[in-house]
Amino acid sequence: MRIGMLVDTYQHLSGVTNHVGLTKQHLEKLGHEVFVFTFGNTKNSKENENIFYSPALPLGKSGYNFSIRYTQQSKNLLQTMDVLHLHHPFLSGQLALLYSKRKETPLIFTSHTRYDIYTQAHLPFLPDGTGEKISKAYFSSFSQKMNLIIAPSLGAKRFLEHIGVPSHIIKHIPNGIDLTPFMNINQPIPRHELGFTEEDVVFVYAGRVSTVKNLSLLLNAFSGMAQNEPRGKLLLVGDGPEMKDIKAQVRYMKLEKKVCFTGLVPYQQIPRYLASANIFVTASTSEIHPLSVIEAQAAGLPVLGITSPGIEDIVEPEETGLLTRDKDLPTFTNNMLRLARDEDTRQKMSVQARKRSQRYSIERTTKLLLKEYQTVIAKNNLS
Repeated sequence: MRIGMLVDTYQHLSGVTNHVGLTKQHLEKLGHEVFVFTFGNTKNSKENENIFYSPALPLGKSGYNFSIRYTQQSKNLLQTMDVLHLHHPFLSGQLALLYSKRKETPLIFTSHTRYDIYTQAHLPFLPDGTGEKISKAYFSSFSQKMNLIIAPSLGAKRFLEHIGVPSHIIKHIPNGIDLTPFMNINQPIPRHELGFTEEDVVFVYAGRVSTVKNLSLLLNAFSGMAQNEPRGKLLLVGDGPEMKDIKAQVRYMKLEKKVCFTGLVPYQQIPRYLASANIFVTASTSEIHPLSVIEAQAAGLPVLGITSPGIEDIVEPEETGLLTRDKDLPTFTNNMLRLARDEDTRQKMSVQARKRSQRYSIERTTKLLLKEYQTVIAKNNLS
């Protein structure tokens, strides 16, 4: 089978980028040809690995690009695919609609993002609720042109149905991860390199530093916890457009000695940073299926998060972590303090987190995805 993966970006560190690369690798192990079509510097194309870039204008430091076309080489290759799998609905999504018409290639879309929240966050001048209205208007039309839409979580499925996507074309298939690097970590990053001691209780966040990740709330909760528990420390792994503002907030709160910024690190090193921590923490409510949370659980970390569709499908309260209602700063702070002081609960949650992460193995999810590819292609051939 020849499978085309279409993404708006394939270079900056993100859950979608990691998911596409890992799925490509495991589909190829099963004997299939997988091509990635994306945008950026065409010199980054790797024809021997079937990765093809088309020229585009970078959108600031976001890691994303703008373009209106694929290269002729990519256009020609797109016509040879048995199925096209879209991972972003706007740029590559619209181009996929254009280039799939001639052969009527079946189209599959995975909804990785709460586009209503992203729209509202990046266009804050819009009235509340506008992001949802835009999502409903766009996806009511876009979904009609898809053979299948994949929801990585049940929360994502409910959201898609809420914005008008027909239930019969939605399939719940989790995004998988390679559990091995996270479950077998031999060399954690030494704590002294991070400015921490072995006695410290380290909270870790790994991901993009951007507005929609709600890091300001996380820092406020951490500050309140640290005032009552001097052993509490925070490790922020990643980079992004809001890094300058977050560092300024840390200085303003006088938390410089309690917070360590790693900046962008290679994905292969993420397990080592997780292994240096005691608890994973995130305040994001925009996640559809946060792979970083699954990775943390595979590494044996309890998770502190905010009740939202993506998080609550993965974290089981009092079993693998603790959840807080959005904007409930006192409870979020108290949950951080509780886990910082209760080592027995952390250990129990750690055991359960590792067990529950097994359902998200890339081997399992790739086979589920492949079955849907085969079904969609067969139906398309009959029509």
